[in-house]
Amino acid sequence: MANESPRNDAPATILFPQFESELYEMIRTEIEGLTDDQLDFDSDRWEWGLWSIRRNLSHMASGDLRWFWQRWGHVLFPEGLPEGGEYDGLLDSPHDRRLDEDLYWDTGVILEKLRLGMDLAWRILNRETVGSLRERTVGGGGSGFFAQYPQLFPGGVKPDPNDPAKSLITLEASFFHRYYEYITHLYNIQRLKRAQGLEARVEIPFEGYWAMDDWDRSEP
Repeated sequence: MANESPRNDAPATILFPQFESELYEMIRTEIEGLTDDQLDFDSDRWEWGLWSIRRNLSHMASGDLRWFWQRWGHVLFPEGLPEGGEYDGLLDSPHDRRLDEDLYWDTGVILEKLRLGMDLAWRILNRETVGSLRERTVGGGGSGFFAQYPQLFPGGVKPDPNDPAKSLITLEASFFHRYYEYITHLYNIQRLKRAQGLEARVEIPFEGYWAMDDWDRSEP
């Protein structure tokens, strides 16, 4: 992420360039060549081991759609999108924050859906400016990581002018959240690999959720 303070009329893509291809290539590279047994290894020895590599990947693949279509769609695309039916179908899953495993189990297919969600994120960034990313808001800032780690979202959590008991989150904060989610789950994938005697293949920035002092960074 860019650390400068760009002009409000600058394109939003300069804030989160990783969504164009960098994040996807990191994830694809990290799982490339893994066998089904390696992809499906899990362990109750560590909390981060409860989801296999495949399920971490499925979670990441659904994330941009859950955020930028399910949560933000009514704000960003009030008239809908031609792809909306496909997005809704992917989010219609019996699994918590993951794709339907009966339909999307092969990693090649999951990667296609991951790319689909990232393309939506990149489309949004191309439509927005730095200023609009920081002005647009939806509800939900009073719980979860937004409440737990407000320092990670500078200016991104705001009081709701219609209800002082509630907080709003900006579109920029939502992109921060998605970025942090990607690199944190990629870190989990690397730990799952190390637990199987496999080496990590990409370098992950030490920032966001997994860099917090209270985060579980236990290793196998």
